[in-house]
Amino acid sequence: MKIKYKHTNIIARDWQALAAFYEKVFGCVRVPPERHLEGAWLDRGTGVPGARFSGVHLRLPGHGENGPTLEIYQYGKNEPKPPPAANREGFGHIAFEVEDVEQATAAVLRHGGSKVGEISSSPVEGVGLLTFVYLADPEGNIIELQAWK
Repeated sequence: MKIKYKHTNIIARDWQALAAFYEKVFGCVRVPPERHLEGAWLDRGTGVPGARFSGVHLRLPGHGENGPTLEIYQYGKNEPKPPPAANREGFGHIAFEVEDVEQATAAVLRHGGSKVGEISSSPVEGVGLLTFVYLADPEGNIIELQAWK
């Protein structure tokens, strides 16, 4: 069986604003078309009665034209989520490798993100020196910024 990683999904309060954040801060690029989906097929596949959502796929940086995407959708009715916590069970964060963690942190904060942790560095045996920080996007999804030397 052939398997290929395709995308990661974020359910947004405001899909357009959250997509703009990832475009501005991380250079993600929209992959047309925008999606505006609904119908019995969507109800069945998602397990959400009356499912209806809109959104877009954003090409993640560093993988070329056929690389994976970040799928940002907003349902007609979203269920609320708890505040971010790095140790919450389930998907934890999305990570971006950057040249300068301080500079990238400033960009995240300037565009409406927030701090979760503080910038920290440590050698990782057999890999190198890791500098990283956990932040949150404007909707509270955790982002890891990392740089290796």
